[in-house]
Amino acid sequence: MIFSALLGRKDLGAVFLLLPWFGGLVLGEISNDFSQCLDFFYNETPPKGINAAGYTPICQRFKNRYHFVSLYHRQHRAPLYSAYILSPADGKRPNTTWMYEPQLVSPNATPVMQPFPVPNQIYRDVKKSQAVLQDYKNSGYTRGHLNPSMHQKTIEDREATFTLTNIVPQRKGSNIATWNSLEGEVLKRFKDFCKGSMYVITGAMPYKSGAHKINNRVSVPEYMWSAYCCPSYSTSLPQSMRSFFPTYAAVGRNDRNSGQEIVPVDPNVNPSVRGYDVRQMPLETLEDILAQRLAMPEISLFKGKCQ
Repeated sequence: MIFSALLGRKDLGAVFLLLPWFGGLVLGEISNDFSQCLDFFYNETPPKGINAAGYTPICQRFKNRYHFVSLYHRQHRAPLYSAYILSPADGKRPNTTWMYEPQLVSPNATPVMQPFPVPNQIYRDVKKSQAVLQDYKNSGYTRGHLNPSMHQKTIEDREATFTLTNIVPQRKGSNIATWNSLEGEVLKRFKDFCKGSMYVITGAMPYKSGAHKINNRVSVPEYMWSAYCCPSYSTSLPQSMRSFFPTYAAVGRNDRNSGQEIVPVDPNVNPSVRGYDVRQMPLETLEDILAQRLAMPEISLFKGKCQ
């Protein structure tokens, strides 16, 4: 959605289309390299090979504590990915106020995410650098969490996910159905077989060409993607589960009209979710898809393949 800058080592046409996305990472307290919040990455190492232009590393800070991280693009007003440590929720989804990142407006602002102000000068300044709630109104898209509330333990952790710097425009059939089912399946694998931390990186994949935006402001992804790393897991895995550890990944369709070269469509599923299929795959397969699609020579999401 925001990333016409991630991949494509073989398609020169795609490379030229993606060139405007490249450049150095924008600085924030945010961070210039996630140095304040490396704990959310396996082995304290952010993904390698992702050098997308104009992105701001954000240590997502709420109530003076870091909860996860996001790589955010101001002009596209959406994140490339969010990375977090999975922890099962200990309560229901909170009814919370949507928030924004003050330091995307000014580097001198508070580093703690804040509730959206009523429309005024501050609101207008926020709107220049990031998405606002009005962007999603009547857009045909839901607000899709990259770091979902259901993967965070405490009420404070879950509230922190409700910032638009953790959100991409996601079709309802994906958000509340197929992608939600994947999030539930990953959570079950963690509960049943993971014996330590599970590191998750979830992102959005741009269209290969052409601008796709809501409100002519917020970039829409063609696909969602996610990968996890569970370095410590049960030594007595059932045969059916052995391929899912220590890593696994998935790509989900966010456009019913997309081609089927990345994620095929199952013609036998319920028509309400048909075209929002999710394909699960080994980590290396996802990394190859990203490297070919986003015009980056080599992408490694977890240091040493989580070994």
